[in-house]
Amino acid sequence: MSTVLEEPQVAITSTAAPLPPAAERLVALDVFRGATIAGMLLVNNPGTWSAIYPPLEHAPWNGWTPTDLIFPFFLFIVGITTHLSLRKRPPNEMVLRIIRRGLMIVVVGLLLNAFPFFWWGKIAGVDHPSFWQRVLYRAEHLRFAGVLQRIGIAYMAAALLSLRTTRKQQIAIVTALLVGYWLVMTLVPVPGTGTIGALVLDQPDKTLAAWTDRKILGTNHIWASSKTWDPEGPLSTLPAIATAMLGIFAGRWIAEKRRPLPERIAGLYGVGCLAMLGGSLWGWVFPINKNLWTSSYVIFTAGFACVVLATCLWIVDVGHISGWTKPFIVYGVNPLIAFVGSGLMARLIDSLLRVDIGGKKVSLHQASYQLWFQPFFPEKFASLLWGLCFVALWLGILAVLYRRNVIVKL
Repeated sequence: MSTVLEEPQVAITSTAAPLPPAAERLVALDVFRGATIAGMLLVNNPGTWSAIYPPLEHAPWNGWTPTDLIFPFFLFIVGITTHLSLRKRPPNEMVLRIIRRGLMIVVVGLLLNAFPFFWWGKIAGVDHPSFWQRVLYRAEHLRFAGVLQRIGIAYMAAALLSLRTTRKQQIAIVTALLVGYWLVMTLVPVPGTGTIGALVLDQPDKTLAAWTDRKILGTNHIWASSKTWDPEGPLSTLPAIATAMLGIFAGRWIAEKRRPLPERIAGLYGVGCLAMLGGSLWGWVFPINKNLWTSSYVIFTAGFACVVLATCLWIVDVGHISGWTKPFIVYGVNPLIAFVGSGLMARLIDSLLRVDIGGKKVSLHQASYQLWFQPFFPEKFASLLWGLCFVALWLGILAVLYRRNVIVKL
């Protein structure tokens, strides 16, 4: 985890950092964050994984789709709000606050991975496992990495690195992270392959990042879909810190009130276009790859985020065309509840809650899709429609919290 409209005040706290002072509330920041979270829920919850429109799938390995922009966009906005938060408080007050918040995001991510804290499926070699055997098996196969864990680590590292360093030092840190990661991933020999990393970048289980995942996390604690590498593994988290730091740079530019807002927007457009071009060119030698979080991917997606954010700022905060923004604002002020709550719900309806259809036990998710969507629409559209309904359901839940001034923060 776990990384504008004036937010209602409550006693609960959130990962979303306070945004600019009341004199200049940039609504587009919440809109951008909310659209990113809503997009994350949509791509994570199709009606069926066997029928998805290509833009709503991740790239198989190298390359990118719109879905591959969502996670780095969120890390980028975490960096922006981090700067807007840090600039308001003395550095001495912030160190423990940053560490506490980052660690709490990591812990929430681990708890989300562990839910429901026991294994609900079959266990090899055990015909009738007891409840405690299921609990132990779940602990022994708990995935350590994850989206919130990466957000928490990247936020904590980026915030602490930016707290007492100059702008030039921060640029040097980002450069070292990206260039260093590129050199390590391509020039260091990968144990067990007999060759350097550059020659196995197209083999997911043979990259240096995959080898590091297995050595540090252990094969029982890696993403279950691959079993040999983790898309949020330790080594690939280093360039993710750079994504958050680039967001801090953007936050510093956005908060530069000595310049008129249209000039700041133009700057975002210009830098964003150059970064997209630079990332694309770098991709010729170090391919754009979300699972490896390659340096070219960092530069390209940060540039893309600048362009999208600049567009939102121009439409919403300069053009004042804001009638369409309310759903995204509702999502944007409660991102932690949206992500964690939807994740818990997905685990329940996908794996735990089962119903009988035609004498066969199926998940509640599968049953709802088969009964109310699949018979009436083309398969991919039915799958998309189920996902949109899931997003709409959570919009309703978040709208109730929004109206009651409930904002959950860490």
